[in-house]
Amino acid sequence: MKAARIHQFGGFDVFQYEDTETPTAGPGEVLVKVLASGINRFDHYIREGGVTPELAFPHILGADAAGEVAELGEGVTGHSVGDRVIPMPGFPTNEDDYGTFPAATSASFTLPGLGIPGTYAQYITVPARFLLKDKTGLSPEEVATLPMGLATGVRAVKVVGGVKEGDYVLVQAGASSSGSMHIQIAKALGAKVATTIRNEEKRARVELLGADLIINSTTEDVVARVQEWTGGSGADVVIDNVGGDVLQQSIDAARPLGVIVAFGFTAGTESTINIQNFFFMQKELRGAMAADLQDLEWGLEQVRQGKINPVLDSTHPLQDAGKAHQLVAENRVTGTVVLLPWA
Repeated sequence: MKAARIHQFGGFDVFQYEDTETPTAGPGEVLVKVLASGINRFDHYIREGGVTPELAFPHILGADAAGEVAELGEGVTGHSVGDRVIPMPGFPTNEDDYGTFPAATSASFTLPGLGIPGTYAQYITVPARFLLKDKTGLSPEEVATLPMGLATGVRAVKVVGGVKEGDYVLVQAGASSSGSMHIQIAKALGAKVATTIRNEEKRARVELLGADLIINSTTEDVVARVQEWTGGSGADVVIDNVGGDVLQQSIDAARPLGVIVAFGFTAGTESTINIQNFFFMQKELRGAMAADLQDLEWGLEQVRQGKINPVLDSTHPLQDAGKAHQLVAENRVTGTVVLLPWA
């Protein structure tokens, strides 16, 4: 099969489009023909060496995929060759850990493209337990934008953030791939959503996603706008996709007893914050990472009902993985970039 592999950490030029052995489905596994593979910013950090100092090179990146069943391993039931499927973008690799909840707390939890070979390839193997049938009716490239962002978004907004109907929610960086999903998930839960953008080119996109208030963070006071929008109380929940110095802004925008969910660090992994917010205002700072199968199942049902839609930026042949990564790293995308292994 063909795959876009890296043989070392580095820049956009480290990808090599080359032949490698096609995996086979072991007991309890399914061989999936990858029809489309979504790129997450996390892939970019892995490629640079910023996530782990050790990878078994050559390595295949990618956690997101839309595909079809190509082969069934011994003992697999419930799937048939040719079925359209969506792999879970993270799961335990040890069967003894399959019942751990949250799954990310298990010792063997990993992501395709990190601890095991990823989706920038024509085929992958997936434990049948972590493979969902694709009932969305969408094209493979649209579906490939969903798994990681949708599953982790449901975990961040619905589970960790506890967003419910009527809540005022601020989503930082709403035009990003994660922000785009967070807006839609909050709206599906019945919340009112404000979001930030860095330039006016992004306004139309977040309007289409259903944002009730759009704040240009380069020209407007985000905290003041949120205070005005909420009648002076502040947001019930803030989803911070940015980190760095923006985290303090997110904390200030939350109401007393409000929740701030730390979800990303595109602006940096370190931040100086005023802890008086937590002492006097009793605000809560929570972290969200990874997701469980039921998070993805809930999200895909919202997709099937038309409450959440994929945000596809562009598609590229697998051999252009480096160019696609550059678009993501330089923030020249709105939504998710997808690779097509069979193009």
